[in-house]
Amino acid sequence: MPLAFDSLSHGQIAFGFFNIESDMLLCDRYFLFADTFCRHVQDLAENAEQPTLRTAWQVRIIQTPEAIGDLMGAIHGIRYIGFIGELYRHFPFPSEAQNFKQNPQGFKTQSQVAEIIGKYATLREIQVSVKNTDGEIQVGDYRFSSTQFQKLIGYVWCGGYPRWKDHIRPAYVSDMREKILRNCRGIFEGIRTHALVETELGNT
Repeated sequence: MPLAFDSLSHGQIAFGFFNIESDMLLCDRYFLFADTFCRHVQDLAENAEQPTLRTAWQVRIIQTPEAIGDLMGAIHGIRYIGFIGELYRHFPFPSEAQNFKQNPQGFKTQSQVAEIIGKYATLREIQVSVKNTDGEIQVGDYRFSSTQFQKLIGYVWCGGYPRWKDHIRPAYVSDMREKILRNCRGIFEGIRTHALVETELGNT
């Protein structure tokens, strides 16, 4: 489930997984697969010693709430609209609550999910600007402090609200963790002791 996270530019925004059989993430209107997000974070960690860094990410952007869909309506099987509605027709919410866990094999559905979202989204390159000395990152239209961005990373490491199924994380998530912990500088400074990440990223 996406959760509300603080940003410097837009106040609280939704970020996270929205279907347990897919590893796609949403960041307000931006959509990208979690393995792509983790690779981008690894690249940022590799360059954390640079005072500033500019790069570009490709994301899918859905412009209107109707085209995004009604997550709670889709979860309860009562309102299938937009991208999320169509996704839940293919991958319904589990009938048993104990099965509500993020599937670490969700990357295997990427081709199906990409085909569905292609009907609703525009693929666009966004600019990403990191000020390591100031502890800020701008991802397209959205600006985060280092602490705020670290919370997004912690969410992905945990597997979001339901957590990873059987506590098994995809390899790309573990690779991201290892890269960050080898280079806790710039926007990653303090991630070992951050309240959200301390038990989930630093010590497990």
